[in-house]
Amino acid sequence: MKHVKQTNNWRRNLWFLWVGNFMTGMGFSMTVPFLALFIDTLGTFNKWQLNMLTGIAFAITFLAKAIVSPYWGKLADQYGRKPMCLRASLGMTVTITACGFVPNVAVLIVLRAIQGCFSGYINNANAIVAASVPLDRSGKALGTLATGNVVGTLLGPLIGGILADSFGYREAYYVTGMMMFVVFMMTLLFVHEQFTPVQKDEMVPTKQIFRELQYPLLIWGLFITTMIIQAANMSMTSVVSLLIKELCHNHGQIALVSGVITSLPGVVTLIASPLLGMLSDRIGPEKVLMNGLVLAVICFIPMGFITNVWQLGALRALLGISDAALLPAIQSLMTFYVPKSGFGRIFSYNQSFQALGSVGGPMMGAVVASMFEYRSVFLATAILEIANVLFLIPATKALWHAGPIRQRGPIGGQANIHEINS
Repeated sequence: MKHVKQTNNWRRNLWFLWVGNFMTGMGFSMTVPFLALFIDTLGTFNKWQLNMLTGIAFAITFLAKAIVSPYWGKLADQYGRKPMCLRASLGMTVTITACGFVPNVAVLIVLRAIQGCFSGYINNANAIVAASVPLDRSGKALGTLATGNVVGTLLGPLIGGILADSFGYREAYYVTGMMMFVVFMMTLLFVHEQFTPVQKDEMVPTKQIFRELQYPLLIWGLFITTMIIQAANMSMTSVVSLLIKELCHNHGQIALVSGVITSLPGVVTLIASPLLGMLSDRIGPEKVLMNGLVLAVICFIPMGFITNVWQLGALRALLGISDAALLPAIQSLMTFYVPKSGFGRIFSYNQSFQALGSVGGPMMGAVVASMFEYRSVFLATAILEIANVLFLIPATKALWHAGPIRQRGPIGGQANIHEINS
């Protein structure tokens, strides 16, 4: 009976946390389309000032997230991951709602920094599912969970734009804040975590966790891969619409085409993530990860030589398959090779690297596009991905002949997870 109850717990948690990830992803992305327009209403700025302030307001959230995530990860290992989900969703409720009342851009930037400090819902949701799901189903479960954030991030800009056009910029923040409060209440009432609080003096130090990792190079490789994936995705955000304008010779519905082209990888990722998650359960997530990176290189290189929008759309759709392979594979590998006692901290470090990618990606894209041309950003991203592949080859070499993950010995997190499911 205990086993059945725990099995039902992870299934129920998966679906409620999927909704939580969906609404959190939407909450982060809903205000992106009109952020610059909203800032423009808070003062009188020239073009350069508006671009700089928008860039700072956008990046400050991710920079703050990168700095504080390890601290929240330590608390997650000490007190549990559900409290961290509640802390993140309630913090976002307050900060996003408060953005609707700001009198000037300085207050907005401060609030967005605080929002970044209170983030962490998605990585703690991943940790809750990873710590309880049977290993032979972890790929599919984490792949399914990843689609929640993808769909939310995909639909957020569309819904945010509709709300801003229909009711106003400030009202869009109020609705987003209410949505995050729903996430808080849903997590409080319906997500259940079996976790025994650990006294501070009994916690395994973070340095010891890293020292005891069987494959430390692999874990650092996963951190770097997460950062590069995010940087690759974000490097295009500042240039895609301008590139499309150039490809369309400044004719046609450029905004609409840009929206469709931007959303294509997310649509494909939504469909492919659970399927590739199941594949990683059968052949091993390290194989899915490496092939996903190779596919990303194959996509980015020809993007640097496109001559029309159709070519760009087809390659970005193919890139969605790569995205679907990469993030769930990373989560599966960390689930298996990290001790359960360190899940919160390791997953939070991974989130910090992801946030650094969100900061560095747009900066790289802007610099490369300014020095060369828009398509050069894709070639620069391909070079990053190639370097990532070369780094991961030795990091994953020992795993390639290990077979499906369910057949591997009790390494790292597996022994702990079996204790949960026994």
